[in-house]
Amino acid sequence: MRGDYQQLVDEISAALGAPATLEDRDFGLIAFGAHEGEDDEVMDPVRTRSILQRRSSAAVRAWFEAFGIARATAPLRIPPDPAAGVFRGRICLPVRHGGVVHGYVWLLDDGHLTDLELGGAGTPPDPRMAQAMETAARIGALLADESRAGHELAEVLRELLTSPVSGRAAAAAALRDALRDTLRFTPGTPLTLVAVLPWDTAGTDTAPLPSLPGLLAACPLPTAPVGDPDRPGPGTAAALAGLVRLRQTGSPAPAHAAAEHLLRSPRAGGTPAAAGARGPRGAAGIGLATREPAELPASWRQALAAARAARAEPRLGPVAEWDGIGAYRLLTGLPDTAPDPAAGPLLAPAHAELARTAEAFLDCAGQAGRTAQRLGIHRQTLYYRLGRVEKLTGLDLDEGADRLLLHMALKAARL
Repeated sequence: MRGDYQQLVDEISAALGAPATLEDRDFGLIAFGAHEGEDDEVMDPVRTRSILQRRSSAAVRAWFEAFGIARATAPLRIPPDPAAGVFRGRICLPVRHGGVVHGYVWLLDDGHLTDLELGGAGTPPDPRMAQAMETAARIGALLADESRAGHELAEVLRELLTSPVSGRAAAAAALRDALRDTLRFTPGTPLTLVAVLPWDTAGTDTAPLPSLPGLLAACPLPTAPVGDPDRPGPGTAAALAGLVRLRQTGSPAPAHAAAEHLLRSPRAGGTPAAAGARGPRGAAGIGLATREPAELPASWRQALAAARAARAEPRLGPVAEWDGIGAYRLLTGLPDTAPDPAAGPLLAPAHAELARTAEAFLDCAGQAGRTAQRLGIHRQTLYYRLGRVEKLTGLDLDEGADRLLLHMALKAARL
């Protein structure tokens, strides 16, 4: 399928003698044509970023959409704007099928397309442009077919991950059949799940499948009530579940690539209002690999737990694997309860520095020298703060059980 897109993009580039790029409607890169010549300005920052990161930024997307490309049914000219990183003008060919825009073909104009008639207002388009639009329509049909297949797979995946235990065998069989029929999937191929948390679902019921090798299906899901992972229900946030095919069970590189790609989506990290300077930070988690679709719900719980841990503990993220989150494997499975009474006073905003000191001390296994170095403070300052911690909590930091209680309470508070 991806080779088909590349061939069609190359056809448009050849017909018009201009470098062409194909992006989906969320500005994810699908295919791009080769550049001719040595003019560095042809590769303006916007196009370079699109190719290297396989996606344009939310600001770039908004800038181009302001020209009405999502509503256009005919080619549009986009003027250059060096301040926006757009050094060359562009012609945008909307890729539509069945009245729906599925993507865009972008042509970089180095000046030789300036007089090309695009059509409209009773004027017929240049024959080369008409040919390019016919090719864009073929791309639209392919994208529509792929979107349909992706949505069907997403719904089957959603059914498996939200089914009660009694219905999982049937849901797993349905996913296995759907993968085989849609993607000619070989049974026994290792699979894993990626969770991206939070995921903005505003205005869409199913997430469009990004153009990324190995990512088989993706669907947004409500986060399960903490401590009750077998009964997904209405949560305060949604997470994206991404089903990824691995080359082998012990090699999660494709899952990492998918997670990093998804985290660059405008939908990752919550709504724009929620993702302010002090708002939530998007993170991703990866579950253990399995060759059995029936075990994917367990992988999903692991991926979601790893995403929560990565979001709570910056040193783990932004992408964390389930088997690399340490004590958070236990903490993410605990019920969502109030803080332990002993630790409660320390968690008040007024004592944030003391809490940070105590957590660093416990992370460093109670070694004062390492802790002072990590915090950049004098040892005497550290001892003074730890004394205040003991008075606030009533705990003795020379006692292993008290240390364990405080350490777990501080980590749980992050979640």
